[in-house]
Amino acid sequence: MVDVNDAVSEWASSGLAHLTGLPDGHPDFSRANVLIRAQQVAAAVESRIGVAVDAATLLAGRAGLLGLVRAGRRSAGGGTRMLAARDGWCAITLSRPDDVAAVPALLEVDDTPVDPWPLLAHWAATHPVSAIVERAGLLDIPAAGLGEAAAAPPRVHRTGTRAPGRDLAGLLVADLSSMWAGPLCGHLLARAGARVVKVESPRRPDGTRAGNGAFFDWMNGGKLFYCLDFDRDAGELRELLSAADIVIEGSRPAALARRHLGPEYVAPRAGRIWLRINGYAADPGRPAFGDDAAVAGGLVGTTAEGPVFCGDAIADPLTGLQAASALTESLGRGGGEVIELSMAAVAASYAALPAVAPVSEHPAPAPRVPQPCSQASASGADNDAVRRLIAERRFLSC
Repeated sequence: MVDVNDAVSEWASSGLAHLTGLPDGHPDFSRANVLIRAQQVAAAVESRIGVAVDAATLLAGRAGLLGLVRAGRRSAGGGTRMLAARDGWCAITLSRPDDVAAVPALLEVDDTPVDPWPLLAHWAATHPVSAIVERAGLLDIPAAGLGEAAAAPPRVHRTGTRAPGRDLAGLLVADLSSMWAGPLCGHLLARAGARVVKVESPRRPDGTRAGNGAFFDWMNGGKLFYCLDFDRDAGELRELLSAADIVIEGSRPAALARRHLGPEYVAPRAGRIWLRINGYAADPGRPAFGDDAAVAGGLVGTTAEGPVFCGDAIADPLTGLQAASALTESLGRGGGEVIELSMAAVAASYAALPAVAPVSEHPAPAPRVPQPCSQASASGADNDAVRRLIAERRFLSC
C-alpha cells in the first residue's frame, strides 16, 4: 500500500494537481491514487515490452505541450463543460464542428449565439440528466451523466488459434484508431519495436492532425502512414488487416462491419489480437471523448462547490495505457483474441479508488513537456512501403 503523502506528492509533481480544481481555487488532490494505480499498470507494461513507460507523462503530457491549466467545470482542453441538470450533473462536448452545428436542434431553437454555453447551461438546468443524454445521443453529440457507467475489466473473446508467445519486435500492427487512447497504445507498441501502420481515410484523417502538431507527433511519430478510401479501397485495407498480427480499432464497430472489415470478415491469422476501444461497452456506437467519458465513469475532482474535471481528458490516456496492458497480456497467452475496452468503464474503475483529502500544502507545478520525438509523416506518405510489407507477408504465408 502506497503512503497517502507519497501519493499526494506524486500527483502534485506530475502536474495533474495543476490541472484539477477550480481556476481561482486550490488545486485538487483528491484523485491522487489514480496516478499510483496508473504507475502500477505502466510498470507491468514496461516489464513486458522492455521500454520505459512513465504514467505521469502519459497522463499529463498533452497538457504540458499545450500549456493547459485547470478550469473547473470547463475541461482543460476547452471542448467539454460540466453542467448542472435538474437532478444531477452532466457533461457535454462540442469539440467537432458538427457538434456545434447540432446545438440548435438539441435546444429546439432556430439559432444559437456564437458562444452557446450559457444557453446550454440554462437548458440543462431545466432537464433531467437522462433526457439530456438521450437527446444529445440522437444528435450524435457526446454527453454523459455523472457516474452513469460502471467499472468493468476488458472483455476478452477467443476468436482464433493461439500462437507461441512473442515479443512485439517485428510484429505488424494496423492502427485504425484516432485521437488519443488508441494512438497512445500504438505509440507504446512502436517504441517496443513493432511495425505500426497508422491507417487514415482521405475523407476523415485523424482529427488531432488539425490541432497541436507536437501532440500528434508524440502519439504517432515512428509509425508508417497509410491512407486509403475505406469504401473504394476496402479490399486493399482488408489485405492489411489479414496480414496484421495486431489490429487497433477505435471507430464504431458498425462502420467496419458495413464494409466487411471487422474481425469476422478478415482472413484468420494465428495469434492475431484485435483491440476495440469505444466509449461505452453497452453502446459501442455512442460518441465519447476523454473528458465526458471520465464524467460518465465518475472520475472527477472535488471542490466545495461541486465536481470539476480531473486532469486533461483523463479517460483517454488511462484507456490507452490499459489497452497496452490488456494487449501485452494477450500476447503472453498466445493471442487469438478480440479485446474490448470502454473509456467510461476504465474511468469508473479508477474512480472507485479511495479518494484522499482534496487540499494539500504541496506545490502544484505545471505538467512537464514530453521529450521531443520524431516528426510524424504526412497521411499516406508510406503507402508504397506498406504495400510491400503486405506483399512480403502474403509471400511468406504461401
